[in-house]
Amino acid sequence: MALRRMPAPIRLRELIRTIRTARTQAEEREMIQKECAAIRSSFREEDNTYRCRNVAKLLYMHMLGYPAHFGQLECLKLIASQKFTDKRIGYLGAMLLLDERQDVHLLMTNCIKNDLNHSTQYVQGLALCTLGCMGSSEMCRDLAGEVEKLLKTSNSYLRKKAALCAVHVIRKVPELMEMFLPATKNLLSEKNHGVLHTSVVLLTEMCERSPDMLAHFRKLVPQLVRILKNLIMSGYSPEHDVSGISDPFLQVRILRLLRILGKGDDDSSEAMNDILAQVATNTETSKNVGNAILYETVLTIMDIKSESGLRVLAINILGRFLLNNDKNIRYVALTSLLKTVQTDHNAVQRHRSTIVDCLKDLDVSIKRRAMELSFALVNGNNIRGMMKELLYFLDSCDPEFKADCASGVFLAAEKYAPSKRWHIDTIMRVLTTAGSYVRDDSVPNLIQLITNSVEMHAYTVQRLYKALLDDISQQPLVQVASWCIGEYGDLLVSGQCEEEEPIQVTEDEVLDVLEGLLVSNLSTPVTRGYALTAIMKLSTRFTSVNRIKKVVSIYGSSIDVELQQRAVEYNALFKKYDHMRPALLERMPIMEKTASNGPTEIVQTNGEAEPSVVEAKHPPPVTQPTNQANDLLDLLGGNDVVPVIQTTVPTKPASAGGELLDLLGDLSLSGGPAPAPATSVPSSQPAFLLDGLTSPPLFNDIAAAGIPPMTAYNKNGLKIDFTFERANPNPNIAVITIHASNSTEADMTDFVFQAAVPKTFQLQLLSPSSNVVPALNQGTVTQVIRVLNPQKQQLRMRIKLTYTHKGSAVQDLAEVNNFPPQSWQ
Repeated sequence: MALRRMPAPIRLRELIRTIRTARTQAEEREMIQKECAAIRSSFREEDNTYRCRNVAKLLYMHMLGYPAHFGQLECLKLIASQKFTDKRIGYLGAMLLLDERQDVHLLMTNCIKNDLNHSTQYVQGLALCTLGCMGSSEMCRDLAGEVEKLLKTSNSYLRKKAALCAVHVIRKVPELMEMFLPATKNLLSEKNHGVLHTSVVLLTEMCERSPDMLAHFRKLVPQLVRILKNLIMSGYSPEHDVSGISDPFLQVRILRLLRILGKGDDDSSEAMNDILAQVATNTETSKNVGNAILYETVLTIMDIKSESGLRVLAINILGRFLLNNDKNIRYVALTSLLKTVQTDHNAVQRHRSTIVDCLKDLDVSIKRRAMELSFALVNGNNIRGMMKELLYFLDSCDPEFKADCASGVFLAAEKYAPSKRWHIDTIMRVLTTAGSYVRDDSVPNLIQLITNSVEMHAYTVQRLYKALLDDISQQPLVQVASWCIGEYGDLLVSGQCEEEEPIQVTEDEVLDVLEGLLVSNLSTPVTRGYALTAIMKLSTRFTSVNRIKKVVSIYGSSIDVELQQRAVEYNALFKKYDHMRPALLERMPIMEKTASNGPTEIVQTNGEAEPSVVEAKHPPPVTQPTNQANDLLDLLGGNDVVPVIQTTVPTKPASAGGELLDLLGDLSLSGGPAPAPATSVPSSQPAFLLDGLTSPPLFNDIAAAGIPPMTAYNKNGLKIDFTFERANPNPNIAVITIHASNSTEADMTDFVFQAAVPKTFQLQLLSPSSNVVPALNQGTVTQVIRVLNPQKQQLRMRIKLTYTHKGSAVQDLAEVNNFPPQSWQ
């Protein structure tokens, strides 16, 4: 019976043509599956005649994204064949279908070894390419000797491939580096550019991986300089010419190696100074090829210990790049200038106008880099001109830039402001332009600036009042204006402004504006709090006290709990404590920045340390709903958990006495105990919870107990550290201060820290210093926890963290059980 032979498979070209006729994805899949089935049948038949053709078709299907793993062994069979055409497809298939994760690749180690010793250079080249592409560490160890032997051959075709293969071997098995050291001696004396190029790549890899090799190859600097000089000075060579430049690829590689060799070494840097100057001045800039060489030259000049004149030349090259029409070149120039601005500030300053022009670029990446570089260039000499340009940019830029730009303007103005009036004008311009985008701490910082600028009070309050009449949508602006009107409303009405023409304003007009803020839909709860406090302050500065009483009493029944609490407390001031109202609502003293670890700060007044709440230093507290705290009730399991009592002391941005809860608690009238505010803490809670409200400020009665700090949480860039202190009269109370820091590149906003403890403890959380954890560890958020532990039991705590990072809400739970014994014993 005659054997039935399979028909000859179609050629690769026909398969490609057939697949391209497919109208739909399903039709293409059907064609591929049909052809794969035929290829599998051919493989099973051990058809040597068409194996090469079938593997080639399989590789094409692999490139289209279809599975082709069943052809791996067939590739090995082709590699073992004696025909060059079979070996070529076999090695190509091995490079595409195999890697070191599959054990199959070890089977071809012997074939590669044989082919490395083959008499035909092209077969040897195939083996070198495959080993350099997908050789595993085991294969590299076995075959490194063969590669090193080919690296010493006189055949330039094999030497260049062997050099690249040696790079792969060194990456896989760094300890084999010394094996190739003798072979590198004569590589740079080769005339063939391909060998030179791959040799420089090999030397670069060895220098980057080993300090010893770096020191050894520094003696090659004169030889590299000579090769580079020959490339620059050589005439037209059609074999290596690219856009009129002789072998730019080799030039770039040599410059990169010179950068590594010259870094931190005076002698090597001195030897390459002249050639770098020649490259920088003789390279044609009309084509992109020349720009690539110039960019590498600039990077090399900046990294080595080059002469000052050479560095200026490099920065001037980057300045010319800024005028290029290609966006990529402009972006590269801005990024490079940003890296060098700290070391060569004056040289970069010469290109300031060009950099500022880049702020008007349509490309957002270029605009961002130009903005960052512009802020880096600001100093005391150019602050006025640069701020003018940056404020114009702030007016017209996209919303994504406004927050960063506003922060940059604030920092630059604080550092280099030529006068307080200019400083105040600049920050008010930012608030009116991009008020909704500024950081949370900008409001208290501006309030502090205004408070400390005594001679500018009348001018500031008049400017802010005008701004308020024009626009009440920018909440930070409205908050600062409300605070200033509450503090300096008498100056506004009296028209005492000397800086500009005073405006005529009546008391009723001022109160109309503030009452409008209370009822406006644009006002946030925090802004309404500022407005109500401002109205209350005006009761000691204006004569319209009855109108103010009526407004305050109306908000005693507000649905906003914090506003209601403020109104109730202010009503108490009008009734029971009216004789103390003028003293409590007097103007804020000058505020000094002092280090603080908790809710109060020590302010130096008249040379004496006097406890005072510096509310303008902190953003308004984060008001947490009750159910948010009670969410933690089941964190420790069972029913032995006490709820967190969040004593969020409302920040009143205008009261001289600050927190009225503190003030009313501190007052002892008629020798009796001070009344506690009705809305503060339920009476069922232990008495110590009222300590923060009825005692002097917290840190007056705290003594350091020598308790070591601890890290309670460290995840996703957020780190929470605990420091411990003991409260003086009651040793059963541990005072824990949390310090939240953020090592990521973006701020963490809406930060809320919550905690729960077993019911044998009592826990009280005070207000946090902020609800924004600044990026790159540029600041910390602090919050104080007071824990009553009468039974001296080991402290356990569950914490809940919620915040927003890069637009995404994050929530995490953690258990803290490793408190130091000194904190609870």
